[in-house]
Amino acid sequence: MKNRPAYGIDSVDHALRLATLLKQEGPLRVMEAAEHLGVARSTAHRLLAMLVYRDFAEQDDDRRYLAGPALRHPSAPEPVADLRRIAEPHLRELTARTGETTSVTVTVGHRTRFVATVECTQVLRVGDRAGRVLPAHLASGGKAALATLPDDEVRARLAAPDATEAGPVDVEALLRELRRCRRRGYALNEQATESGVTAIGRAVDGPPGAVPAAVAIAMPTVRFRRDRVAELGAELAAATGRIGTEWAVEAAGYRTG
Repeated sequence: MKNRPAYGIDSVDHALRLATLLKQEGPLRVMEAAEHLGVARSTAHRLLAMLVYRDFAEQDDDRRYLAGPALRHPSAPEPVADLRRIAEPHLRELTARTGETTSVTVTVGHRTRFVATVECTQVLRVGDRAGRVLPAHLASGGKAALATLPDDEVRARLAAPDATEAGPVDVEALLRELRRCRRRGYALNEQATESGVTAIGRAVDGPPGAVPAAVAIAMPTVRFRRDRVAELGAELAAATGRIGTEWAVEAAGYRTG
């Protein structure tokens, strides 16, 4: 028998109960969620909005809330704690140098997950993406990671039954884009995942067998300029190089230590 913690946090408990309801019982409307929890409709709405933000829920065309990608597609946990710890100081430096928000991502199957984010200080900025899950073929970091894989593996990942949730995927067109990514060293996401947001990503050359990872710089589209792409690409190359080197050295130390 489990006892409620002495210092239980009601808002956390409510959010976890909602996530469980969405996973086990299916779609909910705001009023139904409020009734289940015994809270005001406005409180239920705020909780559901946060679950949507973190990909634990999403809305359908009837404005009902359903289980989101984080609940529908559980996968084996990625070994990202070391990557996060190694990457964060380099993300802070990259953000300071570019004036934009930076993130490190990992790509598992056909999805890309944000592992850590460092926000810039500009008033108009891209916010924290840590924990978000996006289609790999649309996200800049996801495309950069896919570009490190053989074409046949990319095809296999996008052949998964749920790979077209975000819409049809033109695999051959994507493969052509990935070839361009390999040549220039970076991938672009121009409002493909979120209106008003543009990002540039570059893969991290990690240790053998590591989950494909990338670093991305994201900014409001109104601030994106084509003449900055070369500069941002160079900053990404430096940052991903340092992260990859530290990650590989540390992994080798673990294997031989």
